[in-house]
Formats: sequence, structure tokens, C-alpha cells
Amino acid sequence: MEQELDFSSYNKIKRASNEELADLWRRYFDDHNNKALRDELILQYIYLTRYVVGRVKVALPPSFSFEDISSYGIEGLIDAVEKYTPKMGARFETYALVRIRGNIIDKVRSQDFLPRSVRKKIRDVKEAQEELKRQFGRSATNTEIANYLGIEKEKVEQLLADDTVVTSIYDKKGAADGDIEIIDTIEDSSNLAPHEELEKKDVKKELEEALKRLPERERTIMVLYYHENMTLKEIGDTINISESRVSQLHAQAIMKLKNLLSENRTERLKKSII
Repeated sequence: MEQELDFSSYNKIKRASNEELADLWRRYFDDHNNKALRDELILQYIYLTRYVVGRVKVALPPSFSFEDISSYGIEGLIDAVEKYTPKMGARFETYALVRIRGNIIDKVRSQDFLPRSVRKKIRDVKEAQEELKRQFGRSATNTEIANYLGIEKEKVEQLLADDTVVTSIYDKKGAADGDIEIIDTIEDSSNLAPHEELEKKDVKKELEEALKRLPERERTIMVLYYHENMTLKEIGDTINISESRVSQLHAQAIMKLKNLLSENRTERLKKSII
């Protein structure tokens, strides 16, 4: 199945109606081992993979091909189709977007896409930067670094560009530091004070409770818009309604959330007074 999915044919896939999709899901839930039904569902939702790949690709280095990222996304979609159940309380589109993006990120993080020789050259450049900074009392230019190492200026620029892309907070600092991961040595300046953290948790809890009280379609729109960063048009295409209708439902959801949050705070205030 995975090898048969070709991104070049995505636009040729005929999208099923809501009724046809619902029937397809019913038959798949009744016969979960039916590969043909599974594959048909994957094809119907393949556009979600294309959407996520388009968003993720721009943030990755050129060494990751469109085809590679697409295959990771398809794996996530397959996993979503096989594991989805309405009991989760979320639309399939919302659930699948998370699984697709998660699988792509996991696969990318698991790969070391620079050879050791390149990593060594990057270290040489970084060490030269530090040495020249000590000598000059200022940051060295790329030309000065190139002359110091006896290589071309363009090579220095390329290595520095590679370093910017591949620097990972999960890289080890080395044996002298007990193989501590860099992530453990970075101060998180965004950390909140304890009372601020508690207040943030309370607000988040209130918002989650308020979201649960919204109608399913409005709740889905809020999740796709604010969590998945989809545009109103993209949301409309996903749930098969017009962009103007999405905008209308989004505005309604905002007003309802404001009212629900206001009611919750008023109720808490009353309880504190009593």
C-alpha cells in the first residue's frame, strides 16, 4: 500500500461525499482487517499529508527530500486510520493531523543526516572562530577563518550554514561533561514563577472545559485554526463547508467561549465569597 501512494496523483483522487465517507468508515469499523477499505480511507485523506508536508518541509534542510518527508507523513496517516475510533471524541481530520506531523518529526529527529567528516569540519571552524576571537579581541570574519584553516571562504560559509541547520539541543557536550545533553544546560528564560504557572494552568483548564461545551463543528474549527494553524479556507476544504461559513462559525465560537469563561469566573467568585 505504502509504495502505491504517489504524491503526483493526489489531485486526481476523487473526494467522497460526507455520506460516502461515513459509510466507508462504518464498513471499516465492522471489518478492521479489510486492507482494501483501509487503503481507500487513506487515499481519501491523503490531502492531509500533503498539507502537513508542505508546512514542515520549509523548516527542514535540503537533505530531506519531499519524497522522504511524504513517506513519513503517509506512515503517520496509515497509523491514524488504523488506530482511530470515534470514542476518542475528536474528528478524524484533527486526530490524523497530529499523527502525521508527529511521525514526520520523530523520523526527522532520529536521523543524523550529516557525515562525521562534515561534523568534524564544522567543529574545526567553530574552534577557529574561538581562537581568532581570543587573538583579535573580536569576532573573526569568514575570510579570516578561511585563511586560518587554509580553505576557501565559500567552504567556511557552507559549513556555518550546515551548523545552523543541524545544531541540536540533543547533541552531547562530550565526555568531560559527562555526556550531558545541551538541552539540560540551557536556561529556560520563559519559565514562569510558581504562582504564574498555577494561574496559567487554571486558565488552560477553564479553556479546555469551555471548548468541550462547544458544538463539535465549532470545536473542530477552533482546534484546526489555533492548534494546527490552518487558514479558514483550508479548514473549509477539510470539513467540506465554505470559507465564509467557517468564518461565521469561528466568530460564533469565540463569542461562546468568552461567555463560558465569564460564567466560570463569576461562579468561582461567588463560591469564594460564600
